[in-house]
This record gives sequence, C-alpha cells and structure tokens, in this order.
Amino acid sequence: MTEATTNPSVTGGRSPMSRLGQHMNELSLFAAIVLLYIIFGLTADGFLSFYNQTNILRDAATIGIAAWAATLIIIAGEIDVSTGPMVAFISVVLAYLIQWGVPTVGAFVLAIVIGGLLGSIAGALRAYFDVPSFVATLGLWSALRGLSLYFTDALPVSIGRNDIVDMLDRPIFGLPPAAIIMMVLFAVFWFVSKRTAFGRSVFAVGGNAQAAFLSGINVRRIRVTIFVLAGMMAAISGMLLLARLGSGNATAASGLEFDVIAAVVVGGTALSGGRGSMLGTLLGVLVITLIGNGLILLGINAFIQEVVRGIIIVAAVLANIYAIKRGAAKKG
Repeated sequence: MTEATTNPSVTGGRSPMSRLGQHMNELSLFAAIVLLYIIFGLTADGFLSFYNQTNILRDAATIGIAAWAATLIIIAGEIDVSTGPMVAFISVVLAYLIQWGVPTVGAFVLAIVIGGLLGSIAGALRAYFDVPSFVATLGLWSALRGLSLYFTDALPVSIGRNDIVDMLDRPIFGLPPAAIIMMVLFAVFWFVSKRTAFGRSVFAVGGNAQAAFLSGINVRRIRVTIFVLAGMMAAISGMLLLARLGSGNATAASGLEFDVIAAVVVGGTALSGGRGSMLGTLLGVLVITLIGNGLILLGINAFIQEVVRGIIIVAAVLANIYAIKRGAAKKG
C-alpha cells in the first residue's frame, strides 16, 4: 500500500465522494460516541454529571497520551505491549526521585529521558537485531513489571505533599490538566504525522519497508525514533498517574497497553501498517473510555468488561480487514 492511498495529505485530485469514503471510519466513530452518550445517559445514573465527565477526560488522557505514539508504531507495522509496566515503572522512579530530594521539575525531565532510553531498547532490538517488536516489547513488559514490584515490594511509594505534582491534578477552568496535556500532544502528533517528512516516512515504512529503504528512508532510525517517542509518552503518563494517585505504584496501569492498542485499532489504524490517522485514534480513545466508564456505572461485572473489550478489538480488526479488501477490490 503506497502512501498516496494512506496519507490524506496527498489526496488532492480526489472527488468529494472519495474523500468522504476516506473519512467514513471517523464519521462512524463519531456516530458511535453520540450513541454511547444517549444509551449510557439514559441507563447509567450519574453518567452525564460534570464529575463523571471529568473522570472520563482523565481516563481518556491516560489512554490517549500513550496512544498517540502507539499510532505511529502501528502505522509503521510494529507493535508495543510494554506501555502499562513502563507507565507504572516511571511513576515509581519519579516517586523515589522526589523522595530523595531531586527537584520536581528535574525529576520530570529525568523521567522523560529514562522513558526515551527504555523505548530505545525495544527500538534498537527491532532495528538493529531484527527482533520482532512484539517480542522486544514483551521482554520489556516483563522486565519493567518485575523491577517495579521488586523495588517497591508491591507497595505504593508515597511522595507526601508536593505543590508541583498537585498542580497536575488540579482542574483548570473545570478541565483536568491531563486532558489539556493530551490535546496539546494530540495536536503535535497530528502535525508530525500529516505535515512532516518524518510522518510521511512512518507511513512509507509501514506500507513497504523495503521500498522505503530503497527510496532513501533510514528505516532503522524511523523504527528507533517511534519507540523512543512511545517511551517518552509513557513517562508523561507516569507523571500524571503519580499526580492522580499521590504515589508511585507498581501495580497501576495494569492492562493499559491493551486499552491503547484497542483505541488505535478501533480508530482505524491497520495492524498490518501503512494506514491510520491521529483523528481516528482520538475518537477510538473516546469510544474505549466511554464504554469502560458506562459499564462500570451500570455495575457490569469486571470480567464481562474484559469480554466486551475483546469483542470490540476483534470487531475493529475485522472492519479494518474488510475496508482494506474493499479498497483493493475497487482498485482492481
């Protein structure tokens, strides 16, 4: 699949109906969000309350910030399953740094650097040693989860009173700072994916890595960079988790990686690579968050919630496959 068919920035000569078809996934997701609001608004007590809407935004930020980088990773034809343990590990590292007297801002900078370095491990394994990204990030998942539990004995690491950390969970004009940070980062990643040579290269690598290499794209550098970005986004999520809980917690963010992947796939990004959009991921994040929040308010069993999430992922993958085949049939 070439970039001309996957990157909307090069669709200049297409008819209005063709452009509408290209955005059909986003339109259907928007309709699904409206439908979810109607259903849960009528059936779940407190769903439409301001307090619950604030919680939805916080939960969406936890998924969304990591999902922006995950979108680039999946567009490039890779996968990252280390998100949850990395977020938890960074929150623990931050808590210890603050306990040891490191200035909070400096601790935040160090956390982002550490996140980037951890991401670069998976990226280097994929780029230079040809280790499948699933295996590389699965190894990272296990190592980070084990280290977090070992250093904390599975107990929260309290940071006490910290004004800067508290600010990250103090509403600004009624909005959670996490949601504002999520949308600022969304704008950055949208611009990168749509308007930069790096973004076009990610699409090209995902469409056909060999062809991208022959056209002069440094495929190894692209692969390392996207995993570095994923580590940095996990670090930011770790900061927000620390602010929300008031402590570093090795058992927090469990299963976050699956919510992130689900949001990206539901948003229309193809697991085979070369196709996807940040807007689709944003809508996918909202769909996943709304479903989770609504099911909790309805008192649905937590195990059944996992079943629902699994069905959503499989349905989204099937829809992606159908869309790809339909597009190929039309070209043929």
